[in-house]
Amino acid sequence: MLSFLKDHPFAVAAHFDQSLVLTFAAPKERLQHLLPECLTLDTFDDRFAFLAVALVQTRNLRPKGFPEALGNDFFLAGYRLFVRYTTSAGKRLRGLYILRSETDKPKMAFFGNIFTHYNYRTTDVRIDADADWTTIRSSRSELNIRYRDPSFAGAELRPVALPEHSPFASWKEARRFAGPLPFTFTYDKAKGEVLIIEGVREHWDPEPVEIGHYKVGFLKELGLADLPLANAFRIRDIPYYWKKGKRDKWIPGDDASRGF
Repeated sequence: MLSFLKDHPFAVAAHFDQSLVLTFAAPKERLQHLLPECLTLDTFDDRFAFLAVALVQTRNLRPKGFPEALGNDFFLAGYRLFVRYTTSAGKRLRGLYILRSETDKPKMAFFGNIFTHYNYRTTDVRIDADADWTTIRSSRSELNIRYRDPSFAGAELRPVALPEHSPFASWKEARRFAGPLPFTFTYDKAKGEVLIIEGVREHWDPEPVEIGHYKVGFLKELGLADLPLANAFRIRDIPYYWKKGKRDKWIPGDDASRGF
């Protein structure tokens, strides 16, 4: 009866203290089965599709318009695919499809699963930092990521190189798959409708990040532990909000005829 509550019934505001996103490349055939029928993979060179792991330190998350004091602070790990969707009006959108979300706060998981379709789970998180390296660990999620802070002393003397097996030739190419993208999609197969959530940010300047080590348990769970790292970016200090969700009737068709 209250399933409509999961459709993002109100706008939500938050502040991203930091967001670290690692994006992994795969031949598109290996990721296609993870998508609902209404979405297509957003590809590079018509060969590679991408799965992103976003690690976000979020502050003051609350319904938009509410005082910051009523907001909640939490850590988020989100696992997403880069996708495309064509609306019933023929508008072509780039966005993300959420596979799973994890948070360190049971309260966030509880309310996240009431008001979204993002499949929240609680997990443990530990963040350790020294002068130039930061490590994010979770034993429950089998997550261990070590990265070099782009702002550490002497960073300008050692430009960040693309990951060894990245399909991209430059950071300019890689930035197109830096995320998050403006839209997130959820599919209601029974109704043949797509829920579209639009995110709004004031400014966005992703910094390339050097990854010293990574282990992502969710990739292993999907049988994708062998995927190469394609890029890694970090952003800091970003005001952000999500608009109220909008439903769109999906019209099946040939994606090739839509220019994808």
